[in-house]
Amino acid sequence: MANLPRVLVVGGGFGGFTAAKQMRNFPVDLTVVDQNNHHLFQPLLYQVATAGLAPSNIAMPIRTLSHHQNRMEVLMAEVIGVDTKKKQVLTATRQLPYDYLVLATGAHYNYFGHEEWKTVAPGLKSLQDAIRIRKNILSAFEKAEVELDEGARKAYLTFVIVGGGPTGVELAGSIAELSHRSLKDEYRHIDPVSTRILLVEAGPRILSGFSESLSRSAHRELEKLGVEVKTGSPVEKIDVSGVVVSGNRIEAKTVIWAAGVRGSKAGVWLQAPMDRTGKVEVLPDLSVPGHPEIFVIGDTALVNQDGQPLPGVAPVAMQQGRYVARVIRSRIAGVNNVPAFHYFDKGNLATVGRAFAIVEFRKIKASGWIAWMIWLLVHIYYLIGFRNRVLVLIEWAWAYLTFKRGARIIPSNV
Repeated sequence: MANLPRVLVVGGGFGGFTAAKQMRNFPVDLTVVDQNNHHLFQPLLYQVATAGLAPSNIAMPIRTLSHHQNRMEVLMAEVIGVDTKKKQVLTATRQLPYDYLVLATGAHYNYFGHEEWKTVAPGLKSLQDAIRIRKNILSAFEKAEVELDEGARKAYLTFVIVGGGPTGVELAGSIAELSHRSLKDEYRHIDPVSTRILLVEAGPRILSGFSESLSRSAHRELEKLGVEVKTGSPVEKIDVSGVVVSGNRIEAKTVIWAAGVRGSKAGVWLQAPMDRTGKVEVLPDLSVPGHPEIFVIGDTALVNQDGQPLPGVAPVAMQQGRYVARVIRSRIAGVNNVPAFHYFDKGNLATVGRAFAIVEFRKIKASGWIAWMIWLLVHIYYLIGFRNRVLVLIEWAWAYLTFKRGARIIPSNV
């Protein structure tokens, strides 16, 4: 037991969770470290933020991986550094030795030099973020209901989402459905249907990762839902009262940031080459230059394929997790000729409100109800745990039939 190779995985997201799951039956001493105790299905975070799902529906304890696995341990701790000479990962209380290290530490939102915006325009990367945003959204309607000043009431009923990627689009569509459908007849002093929702994108179009035709379809669908889509409109200022977009002031009490990401601190810990967003430039086998025993995967890794960087999406991280597990197993066995990592693109998906999504797989493009059904099936399939799949399916069916959302409790301690 003491002579088994020590494999340390930092991060319990899609990449780290997949790598650990693949290696838990390997002849290694496996340790998984994360600052949270749960694996999170991030693609559905926006539904937690808009009261469609409960937090427990899209998360599962990482520790379930170690069930009946005597050579595996899970530690809830925050990593603060890596000592590559001593081969140790540093936390506040412990130094964790490794023979192989997998860093799957994810990404954070990039505020492009305006870190002060974080407090007034939270991003959506964790359960804590989703719960905070849900509280902000639901509280805005409650505050508007008791507000006597018409200007302040309009500000409470104005929601601005910054960033026209999948997260921003899905948030905008979901908030529109919440206000125009779910809350329609529940207030006496305000009309939730009058809610103003703005999706602001600095680039020329939303969903730039999709084809122009699908981007236009999503744009039209958002407008049908009542969302104002502003493209070519960079945000210049955000404060507690609103935003300035292309020189125009918009009074809004709720602003959500969904624009741009940057890598974690992994590159700083390793003193490795990075791009301008902090992603680590890895070798074809996903290892760090000069450190064949250290791998970086997921949103923190910069991997180019066909002349383009791979996107920071779950399928990329999961395939990288499986690949790294294979490389480590091969090296333990004395085999060093594993082919370079190659991502198999399974396509892009994004939903735009009720019964409408867009799907792109190579030359196949689809939008509308059929694409939405594909979106539903894919997300149910990739959810971790049978219980979560069943509960989410029931919640979605109920919401589809009744327009009601069952997670509308406003927490008092967030």
